[in-house]
Amino acid sequence: MKILRKLLPLAFLSLHFAVQAQQKPVNMQYAVSMEKAADHFYHVELISKAPGKTLDFKMCAWTPGYYQLLDFAGAVQNFNVTDAKGTGLKWEKPSKNVWRVYRNNTGIVKVSYDVKATIAFVGNVYLDETRGYITPGGLFMYLDQELQHPVTIAMKPYSKWADRVATGLDTIPGKYHVYKADDFDVLYDSPFLMGNLEVLPPFTVKNKPHNFIGYQLPAFDRQAFMDDLKKIVETGSNIIGEIPYTHYTFLSIGAGGGGIEHLNSTSLSFSGGEGFNSPEARKKLYNFIAHEYFHHYNVKRIRPIELGPFDYSKENHTNMLWVSEGFTVYYEYLIVRRAGLMSNEDMLGDFSNNIQNYENKPGHFYQSATQASYNTWNDGPNGRVNEDINKTISYYDKGPVLGLMLDFSIRHATKNKKTLDDVMRLLYFKYYKQLKRGFTEQEFRNGCEKIAGIPLPELFEYASTVKPPDYPKYFAYGGLSIDTNATRTLNSWIGINVRQQRDTLKIVTVEPNSPAWNKNIRGGTIILTIDGSPATQQLLYHSFESKNNGDTLKLTVQKGLVKQDVAIVLGTKKEKTFKISPLPKPDSLQAAIYKSWVGN
Repeated sequence: MKILRKLLPLAFLSLHFAVQAQQKPVNMQYAVSMEKAADHFYHVELISKAPGKTLDFKMCAWTPGYYQLLDFAGAVQNFNVTDAKGTGLKWEKPSKNVWRVYRNNTGIVKVSYDVKATIAFVGNVYLDETRGYITPGGLFMYLDQELQHPVTIAMKPYSKWADRVATGLDTIPGKYHVYKADDFDVLYDSPFLMGNLEVLPPFTVKNKPHNFIGYQLPAFDRQAFMDDLKKIVETGSNIIGEIPYTHYTFLSIGAGGGGIEHLNSTSLSFSGGEGFNSPEARKKLYNFIAHEYFHHYNVKRIRPIELGPFDYSKENHTNMLWVSEGFTVYYEYLIVRRAGLMSNEDMLGDFSNNIQNYENKPGHFYQSATQASYNTWNDGPNGRVNEDINKTISYYDKGPVLGLMLDFSIRHATKNKKTLDDVMRLLYFKYYKQLKRGFTEQEFRNGCEKIAGIPLPELFEYASTVKPPDYPKYFAYGGLSIDTNATRTLNSWIGINVRQQRDTLKIVTVEPNSPAWNKNIRGGTIILTIDGSPATQQLLYHSFESKNNGDTLKLTVQKGLVKQDVAIVLGTKKEKTFKISPLPKPDSLQAAIYKSWVGN
């Protein structure tokens, strides 16, 4: 299809995909404008035909893909509601996220409100005079009884922008900038990007169009990047064997941090210029993009049963993020490697880093992968990182290693005839396509053991307990060795993590049993001087470089109102490297598994 960029919105890519007629009525119709972009205000108008004398309009407490509670309701201002004739209706706020409306007849209800959008983040809404980014859960109110009904959105971009809207939603044929979602789960999973945007050269995979649309893209080779992106999509989609969407859009939102996956799109904070300055930076960028892309399978369609349909008023806990997030890390490495965009050594180094992050911290003695998954709403995706005694882990670290061990177990048990890919396909076709739901923990385990042809009790014990994994055993299945003995030594070690906040050098955390810990230094302490000089982060690091094990570092510190001088004798710290290497003399099965696994 020829792209008419000057005439059509960016969502033109879906105009020739007719939206299926819905059995359920459209009772919620939204219109969004943004002429107060300079003040960061979106204006939302909602026409509701939903039945009921009392209507509880709600703002989401979170957004899919980001498992943290967010204060979307706190950004709502100027709420107003009338009947069809413009007569004001009574309303109240029984709770923070609810606007309760009392109607006086059975006609339509007209709601309007503004949303202050000042947080530049992939999981929130943002608006200024150059761009608008909408996480739908942060903008559109809902009614519980309408969550499974279709919804329409009319989008009116800021008048000073190019008339473009980028989104994964389909447009309604014949309607300009009017979009339709089959239900609110689809709506809340379909962000919008508008503003002074750039469209990179599109490509197709399996006859499906793929686009990269960005705000303030830096200098880099556009065509080379899109060629590599196509390799990532081809390799990722080949794992499952089919593409379930009609079109896919990568939304580069500019500054903001992070990325969040969606059904038919992904939102990325893209640093293209920086990402191409070195092979290592490029690899990290491609891993990041491959991760968010593969999520449209693993978590959006291949999903634990708790992850949809959602309750948007509270946390939605699951024990399975070590699979949904951790396995996606596993596949990001495989996709980038098999696409020829990083070396075998690079991939092995990534797995080694995951193991180091997990094993060299105390949290692995206290928290399992399933507990980390369930507790992410309180702990965060990387665990409680600002604690001195960190008793948590990240499923982003343990999950991919468990995925590797599971994959190698299946390959070993089936003489390399089956792999973890077969498990993912089973889950996709059985639960997503056939049963149209997520899977339970037991169903996931059953699927793994069915493909392997053997019980896998030890692997699932590694996921649900803190039992130390037998890495050498499982890595050997895939023709790999892992050094669980060798250590590296950190000299002039004090055991503190610091953050410079303007003129203040603050200790964030202190490692247990470190030299600083043994002098009763704890997180939250401010360093005033270092060897008699005003404390700065640069001076602290320079002091480490100039001193050795056994030397003394003199600090003046303050916590609360208590100030003290403390002399800390620097020590050494040893950490296991968990270096991963191909076995020098693999047997025939090990060699075959390794060769097929890396994609050679």
